[in-house]
Amino acid sequence: MPLSRRGSGTLLTPTGQHLAMHTRTQDDESLPHATKRRAHFATDLWLHSAKWSIRTMTDHLRRLETLFTLTPQRMRMITQSFRETLENGLEKVDQVVPMIPTFVFGWPSGQEQGDYLAIDLGGTNLRVCLVHLQGKGKFEVTQSKYRLSEEQKQDEGQKLFDFCAESLKTFIDSNSGEDGILHLEPGEKLPLGFTFSYPCKQNSIDHGILIRWTKGFGAPNTEGENVAEMFQKSLDKFELPVTLTALINDTTGTLIASHYVNPHTRIACIFGTGCNAAYMEHVKDIPKIKDLGIDGGMDMVINCEWGAFDSFEHEHLPRSKYDISIDESSNKPGEQAFEKLISGRYLGEILRLVICELIDDGILFLGQNTYKVEVTNALDTALLSLMESDPTEELLMIIGIFSHFFALETTLAERQFLRAIARLIGRRAARLSACGIGAIVGKMGYLENGCAVGCDGSLYNKYPGFAGRIQEGLVDIFGEKARNIYTHHAEDGSGVGSAIIAAMTKARKDAGIHAHL
Repeated sequence: MPLSRRGSGTLLTPTGQHLAMHTRTQDDESLPHATKRRAHFATDLWLHSAKWSIRTMTDHLRRLETLFTLTPQRMRMITQSFRETLENGLEKVDQVVPMIPTFVFGWPSGQEQGDYLAIDLGGTNLRVCLVHLQGKGKFEVTQSKYRLSEEQKQDEGQKLFDFCAESLKTFIDSNSGEDGILHLEPGEKLPLGFTFSYPCKQNSIDHGILIRWTKGFGAPNTEGENVAEMFQKSLDKFELPVTLTALINDTTGTLIASHYVNPHTRIACIFGTGCNAAYMEHVKDIPKIKDLGIDGGMDMVINCEWGAFDSFEHEHLPRSKYDISIDESSNKPGEQAFEKLISGRYLGEILRLVICELIDDGILFLGQNTYKVEVTNALDTALLSLMESDPTEELLMIIGIFSHFFALETTLAERQFLRAIARLIGRRAARLSACGIGAIVGKMGYLENGCAVGCDGSLYNKYPGFAGRIQEGLVDIFGEKARNIYTHHAEDGSGVGSAIIAAMTKARKDAGIHAHL
């Protein structure tokens, strides 16, 4: 059998990576003269094609780098526009970024103690927690989860809250008695914090009109209703020894729980399938609630709902044709513009659209059946995370991803190319996230003395380098002083945060401070 000869080379990409090029030619000493010529011609043609393909990858990568890279100057412009949008939301009602007053007044002291219940109606599970606050920023949590069926999510609204109350009863009963951890005196009621992370209009902390369901819920006769009142009706039905003290959003809970443990925390962010932020604002700087007569010297948590930044007008964010395509095909075109550029729900789809375009241009997966990768949302953001974190020289993890999920074979050059694109998309998301944080930092004057930002969500917790890229982005916006602003893993907002807010609210109302709110 004739031996073969191998050749290799590399091309430098704009991001400083080397795209590998490997060739293999058949030793032709034993071939007839005419066959030799044909073999040389075929080999030369293949080599030319391979070199052309790699050079074309480099050209496309240069184009994509220009498209997805945010310069420091552009970031500063976005941050300033973001800040102005936040201020508009504080001044006027019904703004694109609504800046919702939460009626959570001030920071926890860190000395809150006692037993508090929390219930979190999530998209998949109902979670019930008993939180024992020990003071000094310490706590213990006992929790149970109850699965929500798709039928329950679409069933009558009051039946949904009956299920919540019944699950709470099961939890209380199973943790009471001589062997339980819950010991209630006759007539004693535990404060309950209800984490209800769906858009609500609130005019007090124990009141909330549901604006619209999200996360796949569609329970009828609920939108436009006071969900706190509906839940209270279910609590009364099951005669539960609880007092519904607070209705909160998970991001608000994340801020309070993180500050309870780390008092330097001033901002909380969620970077997951969605995105949001909350921070503590001076009441005197919230003009739209001045008619409520709240002491201007007090502070209140604001739930930003910042995923809607730059919606409809699209004046500030750097939307590519891929982003526009995702927006136009979404169930809410024009809305949640910021979220569609940075959240885990969309990053995988951005990469998939880039890949499909490169397939159409004859750059990737030549001669292969690509129908699996051409299915909308076929490429999950978790796969981007794996692609970026592949530690092997041959990028074996990326081989596995494309062979297992899409039945596609990849060359080393293609794998390096795909990882470089994934990095561009992930880095842009983190740097845009830094713009949002920078808007709050600039507005509140936190730069000089610094602050901590509690962050939660799958992107922050699992995507490689996301936190570091946020920090890098803040330095590009503010300079070296931005190193005073640091992110950290947030505490459990929907459980512990909800319980702490219940404790704070009970203490405030017992003291007669704005007890009607």
